[in-house]
Amino acid sequence: MDALDRFCHALPKVELHVHLLGAVLRPTFAEFAARAGMGEAETESLYARDARPKGVLHILRALEQRLLRRPADLHRITYEHLAEAASHNVRHSEIFWNPTGTAHLFSYREGAEAILAGFADAAVEFGVSALLIPAIDREDTPERAVEMVEWMIAHRRDAIIGLGIDYREPDGPPERFWKAFRMAKQAGFRITAHAGEFGCHPRNVETAVDLCGAERLDHGYTVLEDPALTRRFAEAGIVFTVVPTNSFYLRTLAPERWARDHPIPRMPGAGLLIHPNTDDPPLHRVTPTRCWRMMAEDFGFGREALRGFTLNGIAGSFLPDAAKRHLFTAYAEEFDALEFPAA
Repeated sequence: MDALDRFCHALPKVELHVHLLGAVLRPTFAEFAARAGMGEAETESLYARDARPKGVLHILRALEQRLLRRPADLHRITYEHLAEAASHNVRHSEIFWNPTGTAHLFSYREGAEAILAGFADAAVEFGVSALLIPAIDREDTPERAVEMVEWMIAHRRDAIIGLGIDYREPDGPPERFWKAFRMAKQAGFRITAHAGEFGCHPRNVETAVDLCGAERLDHGYTVLEDPALTRRFAEAGIVFTVVPTNSFYLRTLAPERWARDHPIPRMPGAGLLIHPNTDDPPLHRVTPTRCWRMMAEDFGFGREALRGFTLNGIAGSFLPDAAKRHLFTAYAEEFDALEFPAA
């Protein structure tokens, strides 16, 4: 571990953009695959992510459709992910879960309770807190999304904090799901949304906020294509949870120009508040430590920028205001005590 690794590992962290099924560890995935009768070669091929990846959504679908069996599987993925995150000094995590993807196996209540039990066990063992954000599968119907919000309302739990939306964006613009978002917001849930991820038109970022009520944005890169919208969201202080290992830009940008042409380095200069996250950490072959290292090493952000990103994570979290005030002070003091390696 070199000096930059030590610095990035020691950073006090929150994670606001992690997908539960995308956090499955490789040995656990292999065990689930063997249980389903999948051979070793097929398992390795399915779990693989090449240098220029085809994406990871097929892995999540395989878990939903072929590999998961019972609520205890969600508990295991949750607990193991939080254990790994805590080992990289993640103190708080907000995790997405698509309940409709596992509804053919077990009920929303059973799945949610298994995940929340994983949160509780990890809090005791590792001191990490977590909140759950059920997420709309935008490849499914708006009616299915409404049904999912009805499940959320019928089974309220303090740690189930908000509603999100994910999976492939091109055919699922946020406004298709306005009714589900409106229901959730009226019921008191917080709102976030994946938008502007797959090179889609910036109107998706706009509608996620203006029509669906998103309080923070996941990815959001194409907002930069609309300067007026960028200025508006910068002035509003909306936090963008960005992902250095985002598959779309790894697939579409030339490797030698990837870091230079990626939108992330341009977002702070446009006044946007960003916070780096791992998304699907083992599938993206990234840890929280490496995620922050990429921000410094690949994108060239310095100490003060990283300090700002750290505090943006607290501001963008769905924690209570009192907890945020405490973390702002504690994280700033810890960060300021760290030695940033000389160039």
